[in-house]
Amino acid sequence: MFENIRLAFQGIWSHKMRSFLTMLGIIIGIASIIAIVSTIKGTSEQIKEDLIGSGNNTVQVMLYDGDSTYDMDYGSYGSSATPPVISDSQKTAIGDLDHVISSTFYYSSQSASVYYKNTSFQGGTVYGIDSNYLKTMGYLVQSGRGFVQKDYDSYRKVALVDSNAAQNIFGSESCRETIEVGSEPYIIVGVITQSEDSMPKINTISEYEEYSQTIMGSVMIPDITWPVAFKFDQPQNVTVRADSTDNMSSVGKAAEDILNTGIQNEKNKSNFKYKAEDIMEKVKNLQKLSESTNQQLIWIASISLLVGGIGVMNIMLVSVTERTSEIGLKKAIGARKKVILGQFLTEASVLTSIGGIIGVVLGIILSKMVSQVSGAPTAISVPAIIGSVVFSMLIGLIFGLLPSVKAANLNPIDALRSE
Repeated sequence: MFENIRLAFQGIWSHKMRSFLTMLGIIIGIASIIAIVSTIKGTSEQIKEDLIGSGNNTVQVMLYDGDSTYDMDYGSYGSSATPPVISDSQKTAIGDLDHVISSTFYYSSQSASVYYKNTSFQGGTVYGIDSNYLKTMGYLVQSGRGFVQKDYDSYRKVALVDSNAAQNIFGSESCRETIEVGSEPYIIVGVITQSEDSMPKINTISEYEEYSQTIMGSVMIPDITWPVAFKFDQPQNVTVRADSTDNMSSVGKAAEDILNTGIQNEKNKSNFKYKAEDIMEKVKNLQKLSESTNQQLIWIASISLLVGGIGVMNIMLVSVTERTSEIGLKKAIGARKKVILGQFLTEASVLTSIGGIIGVVLGIILSKMVSQVSGAPTAISVPAIIGSVVFSMLIGLIFGLLPSVKAANLNPIDALRSE
């Protein structure tokens, strides 16, 4: 085997220009495929990041009344049914699910009145949060402190504001003031901010409108004091954080099933049901749309591999003709057919493998250049690289088979006479 590889490199080196031109089709085909696959993977990752945020992996499970979401501020219009209450056992079961890092159960209101002196905070959101909220949603304490267990145990009327709310209410990101939430005084104890990994990607006006409450800011109070500030019953929101993006759908569905256990629709005369926000389904649909277009480009690029394979077959047939006397001499001194066959198959495989490796390097460089020029994201796929090199070797075996068989079947006497 090693002798055949040595002879293959010797033959390639002795005909450098011819070998390079033979490999050119393989190089172009592999480079094109690597560049396209890198663009596909980069676009898929960008779609994930735009929709769910890199490293966030949170899934919201919302309460529906029929086909529409339950309005947390105004309830269900025309319905006297009482919304379901999430029990402690359900909360524990959701927290114990596989692939769940953390979960949070909280109240929210967008119509609540928040005042600082004579200034009204409009357009943001008020949350009544539990002790897991900040960790689950990816918040960090920027100044001051977060909520501690004593705040919950003592029913303290304390509040947190995010950096956007601090800027909109006070004109500053540093504040230790008292605000009114639902006519109740709350002392701000800290300013929080979301980590970059948890921030939504906003590129269009529609995305801006979708996340407008996030941009205006949020005021947070302990969920234990929510009935003090708001004198009406309200179901809790649920958000779970998965350990990876790929597990978001399964985690959301499992949490949805737990929450729907025990809801008696007939008794309540309502259509209450929890549904998980399946962002991953949106991601997959957009990825399929992107990949279906790029798959056609891959097939087009594969044509050059076919052309390269035909070139390999052609040059190997020429090589057999040139080395007829050498083959005859080897067979005359006892070389078997499989030895001759192995030598030429190895030469064809080495030739295409070198072309494949050069094509991979060129494809990586090409994908980086495309990314720089067009701004399109790219991500190098290791399986695609390995597959490309293996595939180029197979091309050498397949298209080198006919010339190798021809060489192995040569009559030694006729081969020696050809000189």
